[in-house]
Amino acid sequence: MSLPDVTASDLASFAPAKPSFDAEPGGAGIVGMPTNFVASASTQTLTGTLFDRPVTVRFTPSAYVFSYGDGSSARSASGGAAWTALGQPQFTATPTSHAYGSRGVYVAVVSVEYVAAVDFGTGWRPVIGVVTAAGAGQRVEIFEARTALVDKTCAENPSGPGC
Repeated sequence: MSLPDVTASDLASFAPAKPSFDAEPGGAGIVGMPTNFVASASTQTLTGTLFDRPVTVRFTPSAYVFSYGDGSSARSASGGAAWTALGQPQFTATPTSHAYGSRGVYVAVVSVEYVAAVDFGTGWRPVIGVVTAAGAGQRVEIFEARTALVDKTCAENPSGPGC
């Protein structure tokens, strides 16, 4: 018996796990400076029934779509990495970071697009289309920072401006 081509919509009863998602530093940021977003998803294999036949479905992450909560979004082939893992100081730009234009509270979301393959016991077959799994929203509070040029540091002049 020949099996039809499998599409992403045929896999509605098979759902890959939601990605983990974090914003650094600690869910906060500063206007005009990069807030780093890191998402994690892995290849997953599920079993079940499709077209009344036992099947194994494999989901492999292929793209991460970051929606930053301010109308901006970015697409990346990876979920990014923490500043420490990259050997970078905080507030440096990364491929998945975003600089907010104004202070406020934003809810960022990542969606992972998975390519899928199925095995009915005869070998892996690609699935037409992608399956998307969205992570939970990540609350990010963006603050405004102001600096001023001063004559001396607070250690040198404890009563100076901003000390």
